[in-house]
Amino acid sequence: MPDIPLTTLLLLCLAAAAAGWVDAVVGGGGLLQLPALLVGLPHLPPAYVLGTNKAVAIVGTSAAAVTYTRKAPVDVRTAVRIGLAAVGGSLAGAFFAAGIDSAVLRPLIMVVLLGVLAFVLLRPSFGTAPAPGPATRQRVLTAILVAGIGIGFYDGLLGPGTGTFLVIALAAILHMDLVTASATTKVVNVCTNLGALAMFTVQGTVLWRLSALLAVFNLAGGMAGARMALKKGSGFVRGVLVVVVVSLVCKLAYDQWLA
Repeated sequence: MPDIPLTTLLLLCLAAAAAGWVDAVVGGGGLLQLPALLVGLPHLPPAYVLGTNKAVAIVGTSAAAVTYTRKAPVDVRTAVRIGLAAVGGSLAGAFFAAGIDSAVLRPLIMVVLLGVLAFVLLRPSFGTAPAPGPATRQRVLTAILVAGIGIGFYDGLLGPGTGTFLVIALAAILHMDLVTASATTKVVNVCTNLGALAMFTVQGTVLWRLSALLAVFNLAGGMAGARMALKKGSGFVRGVLVVVVVSLVCKLAYDQWLA
């Protein structure tokens, strides 16, 4: 593990806890944790930052998934099918990432996010009502194609906000309430994180001692976020969703025009 000042280490731990909480509630924890690692470890090669971030995130995501599945009506079989499709999609996205200019993609993603924000704000009932019944086979297939392959491809290609996109897609396609969508997203995220972490491990770009420390805080944040979402319900998740989408738009705008 690199020599890290105590103050920086404490801030990284706080960022890991906050990222775990946000990710468990509505996705998008990487908006906090990844920038914190980049700022706190400026001399570390990017590959090590990404690998360490993934090793930390998978712990909080797994804890949130277990917490949700104990108390929320999660269709684990469907979630795993979407997750496996997302692994394939993310590998394809990563393959094409080298030939794509992210500066071209960011404005398009910002437009999509602003459309999502408008949709959520203008539809107060979105994701607040329970599903009328089991999802049809056609809707499940659509979810696998859109949420699995499509959003998985985006995750490999660019990445920011993947969890948030998954929550919105699952709520819209499978008619889930936002708590169930968040719970299902956690199971999908575990599948995608395992694939990515395996690749980083093979490449030797994970700082395991630092990851273990930060993972403890990410774990605590993930469990707290999942419990709070279950306790407060879809209205609370909807509010956090709006904040995360606005934050993601601001981050992409900063990366596009100010960084």
